[in-house]
Amino acid sequence: MVDNRSTAVAPERPVFPVTFRTSPHAPHRNGVGGAPAGRRLPAWAAAVAFVLSTLLLPSNALDTTRLIQTAQRLGPGAAQRTQAMLDLMQAERQADEFDRLRAMNDFFNRSIQFEDDRENWGVVDHWTSPIELLNRGQGDCEDYAIAKYFSLIAMGVAPAKMRMVYVRAQVGGTIQAHMVLAYYPEPTAEPLILDNLISDLRPASRRPDLAPVFSFNAEGLWQGVGSATAGDPVARLSKWRDVLSKAKAEGWW
Repeated sequence: MVDNRSTAVAPERPVFPVTFRTSPHAPHRNGVGGAPAGRRLPAWAAAVAFVLSTLLLPSNALDTTRLIQTAQRLGPGAAQRTQAMLDLMQAERQADEFDRLRAMNDFFNRSIQFEDDRENWGVVDHWTSPIELLNRGQGDCEDYAIAKYFSLIAMGVAPAKMRMVYVRAQVGGTIQAHMVLAYYPEPTAEPLILDNLISDLRPASRRPDLAPVFSFNAEGLWQGVGSATAGDPVARLSKWRDVLSKAKAEGWW
């Protein structure tokens, strides 16, 4: 995944077209996960969407005591970073949604050092739960996006307003697999992008360096642009299910 120490180079044409901007909580006619009527998703997408439908998260159901206890068991680093996160969440809880987004985006981008999974975990691809990430103090793009997703749900942002988005990112003249968190303020709005590559929140139209492939949250899966798949989504779904299980055990709901 993309190293956040790299500098993104924007290609000439924008991506995230209008068809991709439809949010996961916009009304659908037919199809799976927002596919237009008459347009069939690949078989893997239908299977993934079906399983994702069983993984719905309640909104704003944080068990703070269990979260702190989980962090304390992991060690002082986890406990310190978790307490800092909770303090910030409490301080920003009554702020408007944009300020909550900015606060959590900045927190994880500052608090977590980028590290490739091969160096961090000794495997090609590992997804951490938020407390695992805070304990480790380092992670890659999926870990940033997942932690921001759970923390914002705990701050009252509706899960349906957010998606993890697999993209092809143009970085330093090369194309790399990457993940960001997209936030839709309204069902038909252009999403804002929360990213570990670029700290400020930008609308998708100002991120021409990102080409979406597919996106998901706990409510479904949506196709991105083109025929490319960022790896096997069914295999990746098992990692997402593992993260949900670990996050629930930590006390996120």
